[in-house]
Amino acid sequence: MIDIYSAYGPLCTKVYELSKPVGYSTGDVEYYTERLKGRKGKTLEVGCGSGRVLVPLLESGIPIEGIDYSSSMLDSCRAECHDRGLSTTLYLGDMGDFSLDEKYSDIIIPGGSFQLIEEREKAVQALRNFYDHLESGGRLILDLFLDIDLELNKVSMRTWEIPPSEAITLETRIIEVDFLKQKTVSLLKYEQWSEGQLLQTELQRFPLCWYGLHEFQLLLESIGYKDVTISADYSYGTLPTHAGAMLTYEAIKY
Repeated sequence: MIDIYSAYGPLCTKVYELSKPVGYSTGDVEYYTERLKGRKGKTLEVGCGSGRVLVPLLESGIPIEGIDYSSSMLDSCRAECHDRGLSTTLYLGDMGDFSLDEKYSDIIIPGGSFQLIEEREKAVQALRNFYDHLESGGRLILDLFLDIDLELNKVSMRTWEIPPSEAITLETRIIEVDFLKQKTVSLLKYEQWSEGQLLQTELQRFPLCWYGLHEFQLLLESIGYKDVTISADYSYGTLPTHAGAMLTYEAIKY
């Protein structure tokens, strides 16, 4: 079967640069800075994208490297680092099966990027892979959220104007809701326009899997992680009180 969908191509990357620029924070940049400061050894951000979180962490003096499977996103991240006089190592690879020579004191995955792994077997494989890349005493810190917007065929639109005469539109349509597999799939259509003319289009299939609050803790513990802490809305150790909270899991490899 021909794959008609892009994977974080140039238009998607441009939208990320416009909607989630480097340093844009929902509280996560400050949270991860606080949790990582003073740690010995290096941090790896899995799914670092265009550097929204990675770059400010570097600027805070935290030694951090990044990995992402989108070469377009990594190019954007490299350009941001270069423009700011920052130096780091960025790897091209999939979060489920990358193999690096380094061991890290911390591995982080902000923003729910882990939920893009569609098959549970691959998710388990990824968590084991992170475990293998941690030093003894190292920590995995990642964000998850519950998908509470489950209206099938719901369509939303956003537009970003690019002076002097261009715009990018993003149409998002939920095309699949599977409660048994705990996932939604959306179709994202990016279009770049100039003076009424369509310049280019990208289609992206966007799966999003969700996990129960304690389900994910048990999953981590089954792999060998210890001392799992769950925090809500970037308040360390505060348990969630509503379904829309961002959940941050922190777990240690002994």
